[in-house]
Amino acid sequence: MRDLSERDAVRPAGRRWCGVAAVLLLLATNATAQTGAAAASLTIAAAADLQGVLPLVIGQFQRATGRTVSATYGSSGNFYTQIQHGAPFDLFLSADIDYPNRLITERLVEPDSLFRYATGRIVLWWRKGRALDPTRGLDALRDPRVRRIAIANPDHAPYGRAAVAALRKAHLLEQVQAKLVRGENVAQAAQFVESGNADAGIIALSLALSPALRTSGSYYEIPATEHPPIVQAAVVVSASRQKSAAREFLRFLRAPEVMSLMATFGFVRPPSDEAAK
Repeated sequence: MRDLSERDAVRPAGRRWCGVAAVLLLLATNATAQTGAAAASLTIAAAADLQGVLPLVIGQFQRATGRTVSATYGSSGNFYTQIQHGAPFDLFLSADIDYPNRLITERLVEPDSLFRYATGRIVLWWRKGRALDPTRGLDALRDPRVRRIAIANPDHAPYGRAAVAALRKAHLLEQVQAKLVRGENVAQAAQFVESGNADAGIIALSLALSPALRTSGSYYEIPATEHPPIVQAAVVVSASRQKSAAREFLRFLRAPEVMSLMATFGFVRPPSDEAAK
């Protein structure tokens, strides 16, 4: 430490302490900013069909990177509207690639971040003890004992639209229209059946394979040819303040071991998944 020079000694004390205070304030501000950045959680708007598998993926990501991640689950259409209105999400994992593509057109997400991470499947699911014949497929819904059939709201939930398409293809839509009860998203539709408020439901295969439903019910897998493909895509939100971390999560999502985990929940990897990005 150098000695005070004569010039230093005669500097007015008030000016000297003002300088020190300014430096201390700057250091404190920088430290607070760094702490806040480190503590900030990566926020994901996630399609409801991911409720079974995404927490496992997030857990692996957090252990690998030390970052914290929080996910909110819901219908992709509702998240699309929320992002349009400035909802503070960093990532959007949609159950329908159409919503990310619209947001790209509207310049609200990063176009080069688009990643088709899965193709979803739908099933007819019912609680154990229900007298449904799985060999009949969707025709089992003709049974008069089936009084309520749960689906996701097709107005904003891709799995709801797929359910309606499958019912129409099976020439059942008009017959069961009055029996349909609509959940806000596909997870809520599954909850209706699990709780007994519906006799059966057309839900995501990923939810039927989740621990909560796997042991409590049975399902019939609806052929993929019976409805339009459910191509799911992820994208980074342009307004995010953590774009680097968001892109890191997308790279992690592309990892073979993560894709294998997704497959155990019934997600099919799209043929052109852009995994090389």
